[in-house]
Formats: sequence, C-alpha cells, structure tokens
Amino acid sequence: LLFPQAFPAGKDFSPLKFNNQDFTHLRDYCLSRGLLFEDDTFPTHVSSIGPNLLSEDKLSRLQWKRPTMIERNPHLVVDGVSRFDIVQGEIGDCWVLAALGSLTLQRQFLENVLPKDQGFEENYAGIFHFRFWHFGDWVDVVIDDRLPFLNGRYLSVQPRSRNEFWPSLLEKAYAKLRGSYQNLHWGYISDALVDLTGGVQVQFLLQKPPSDLQEIIKAAAKSQCLVGCTTPGGVKLKNGLVKGHAYTVTGATEIPYKNGWEDIIRVWNPWGHGEWRGPWSDEMSCQAFAEQFSLLCICNNTPSFLEFGDQHGTRWSLAMYVNQWARGLTAGGSNYHNGNECPKDCRGTINNFLPFQGLRDRLPVAFFSQYKSKILKCGFNVATRDVTNYFFLSPGTYVVVPATSEEGQEAEFLLRIFLRMLLSPCYMEKLRHREAE
Repeated sequence: LLFPQAFPAGKDFSPLKFNNQDFTHLRDYCLSRGLLFEDDTFPTHVSSIGPNLLSEDKLSRLQWKRPTMIERNPHLVVDGVSRFDIVQGEIGDCWVLAALGSLTLQRQFLENVLPKDQGFEENYAGIFHFRFWHFGDWVDVVIDDRLPFLNGRYLSVQPRSRNEFWPSLLEKAYAKLRGSYQNLHWGYISDALVDLTGGVQVQFLLQKPPSDLQEIIKAAAKSQCLVGCTTPGGVKLKNGLVKGHAYTVTGATEIPYKNGWEDIIRVWNPWGHGEWRGPWSDEMSCQAFAEQFSLLCICNNTPSFLEFGDQHGTRWSLAMYVNQWARGLTAGGSNYHNGNECPKDCRGTINNFLPFQGLRDRLPVAFFSQYKSKILKCGFNVATRDVTNYFFLSPGTYVVVPATSEEGQEAEFLLRIFLRMLLSPCYMEKLRHREAE
C-alpha cells in the first residue's frame, strides 16, 4: 500500500477511532443523560496498571480520582502548554515525558496531539481524547478522566500547577494505546517521538559523535524538529545528571567566549529538578554533551535537519508501505550475521550496490542467497521498535529488504522511504530569483 504522507494536513484530517470509540458520540450520550464517562476498555482495574508494575499491597491501596474530586476548579490547560507543566511521577516513563517536553516546543505537532474541543469548563462529561501515530495511522484515543493515585500521590505524571491536568490525561491516553501503565515503565525516546509526530527519527550514538554534531543540532532546532537524548546506564554521575535517563534538548547556539566562540546545548530533565552542575549551568558545551550523553535522537515529519537549514536545494517525498512477514515465505530473518555485530553507523555513500539494474520482474529466492553477504546489515542488533538509517545514493535501482531479527518470526511491518532530490543549480537560481521578487 502506498500513502502520500505521514503527517496530517488541512481540515480534512480524520484519524481512526481507537477501539472504535467516537469521542463526540460518547460525550453527547453522557451529556444527554447527565453521566460521567466510564471507559470499560481501560477500566479502573489492575489490567490497566499492569500486573508487575506495583506490588499486590500497593495495588490494593490504589485509588482512582477524577480531577473534579481533586481540585475545585480544574482546567485542561492553564496559561498555555509548556514543558514546565510536567513533573515525572512514580512510573519510569522519562522517555515519554522527555518526548512530550520536546513536543510542547513545536506547536504544529502539539495541536494535533492535543485537540482543543474539550475541557472542564464547557460540556464536561468526564471524557477526553488525544491523538497518536500508531503503526502507519493516526488514531484518536478516548479516555475517562479517572487518574490512579497511591498513598494520596499521583502514580503517573503530575502537573506542576495543581489544577492543570493535560499532562496526566495525555499520559493516560498513551498508556491505553500501549496497553497499560506498566508498558510505559521504561522505553525508547525514539518510539515516543514518532508516536507524537508521525515523523521519521534518526539516532546518533555519541560514543563516536559525528564531527558536525553541533551543526546537526542547530539545524534540527532551525527546522523545528523534536530532539531528545539519553544518558548511559550503569554509570554513577556526580554532575547533576541522572544515569539511564531521558532528557529533552531545548536549544543549541554559539556564544562568544574568551577569544573565540563556544557551542552550547541546553537540556531539560522531566523530573522537574536535577540539572547539569558543570560549566554553563543548565546549558553545557557540545563537547561535554557528547561526553555525558550516550544517544541523540532527532525527529520531524521529514528529515529536514539533514538539510542543515537549507530549504532551497532539496525537496522531500515519501513512499510508505504496509506488509507482513509470513513464516516460510517472507520471514527470512537476519541469521546471515553469524554473530557479528552490525555497523553502529550506516551513513555513507553506496557505490555498486548490487548488479541488478536491468531486472524488472520479482526477485527470485536465489537472488537473496547469492547476494546476502553484500546486503547492508543495519539495525538488527538494535532493540528499538523503529530502525532508521540514511544514505547518499548514486542514481540507480535499489532494493530495500525489511527483515526480522530471527528466522521465521511473523509480524506486520511499516516501511517508509523518504527521498531528497538535489535540484540543479539552474533551478535553484530560479527559486532564489522568484523569492527575491
């Protein structure tokens, strides 16, 4: 199946109804009968929390409360949406909240995830809805507003303002999409960034950072990307950072320092406290950033950060395909690795990839057996749901082979190919002339 784009555009955008629940219909039904909505597809039950997140004793003491039971005058949003509205709760979902913090900086994405047709002031019926990108489709997730509390404290994310509830309700909707609150307890920031944008994410391992790291981050900020990062686990940090933790990158710039310039990067901790105590306080040098963090993740609806802010010389197009791996047919796996670790960075130029430019029919099984040693084996040792690589290619015909990590695994998959076509110097000059007019 081929789709034109991943990100919704225009007023005709209509997401799928998750669990076949229609927000407007359900709210109107409750309002007409004077009821507060109770979601039987994500009930106030251990199944919504998850069996292993809390001990049996804590599960027995869990309470579910509506915002109207907690505050006299609750609001969905107070004075706009900000990352400073978020304070992480008992659940280890920093990967979600760091992505959410980045989302608040990019209104073009935020307004899609957080619909405005809801609140506590008008037509309140205990029902809310939020939108997420879910395996190739935008889905509208309906929830009731009963939130889990343990010993009088939020189990999930808590709002910094006592009467502002968008963070807690959005997190509940995401927990419902993922199956339970337990499924938010540890994960990958790259997954959350994609789910909040429908975009494409690219990761950079900072043990061997690219030489143009600062330029990449500045280009990401200029092109309104979402940017997050993580610290390595198993390392004791005495500089204010938290090990094995996700952060939001909120800015990158250069400032005059001594007799030159210093590249600095600003990060935000979803805990709401605990910041970098090294030079530059909440901000740090690019060198310190690469030393202290293990992973940088950048996401946008197109890989615009690869343009380094240049909008003249490139145009992006997207092809999106949905298919499945079937045992004995297409689930071939990647066992040709023979235990070797796949490349950590698969960027680069592909020359003389495979000699099949003249083929026009379906590739036979023998083809893959013959050339499997030449196939670029990228991403199979990465446990993330989403594997992304980018390449610089010469004109020609190429084969992209999605593969399972083990032979015989069956699942559906989504393949998206973003293409950037370099424009001719003549055409670029015409664009500049047109803009000058």
